[in-house]
Amino acid sequence: MICAFIDAKKDQYGVEPICRVLSEHGCKIAPSTFYDARSRPPSARDLRDEELKTIIKKTYEDNRSVYGARKVWMSLRRAGVEVARCTVERLMAELGLRGVLRGQKPRTTVSDPKAARAKDLVGRNFNPVAPNKLWVADFT
Repeated sequence: MICAFIDAKKDQYGVEPICRVLSEHGCKIAPSTFYDARSRPPSARDLRDEELKTIIKKTYEDNRSVYGARKVWMSLRRAGVEVARCTVERLMAELGLRGVLRGQKPRTTVSDPKAARAKDLVGRNFNPVAPNKLWVADFT
């Protein structure tokens, strides 16, 4: 991710100044690290992830795009694909795939933080000395 950022901005600013500024802000990276990462071949995990992404996407779409990570994982296991559930979760998140949520009611009320608040009629004193001594009503 950092290498992609440096790669995108290197023509405008240069690699060394970008690395210097990133290091000043807590993201320490040396220019040699950037060049090594660019020339390094993809790791075995990266290659496997690309292979799994196509399989996961196909499984997800074959099941009407409603399966979540758990069901996709179980479907892959039935098909003989050896993969960890956490890997399926990670790759589905990267692909932007989500299962359908059932049984949860939609959120209908969203408060407006800019809206006027009700006045504090009791001075934040909600400890009455006796029953029926502090009554508050709001007619809105």
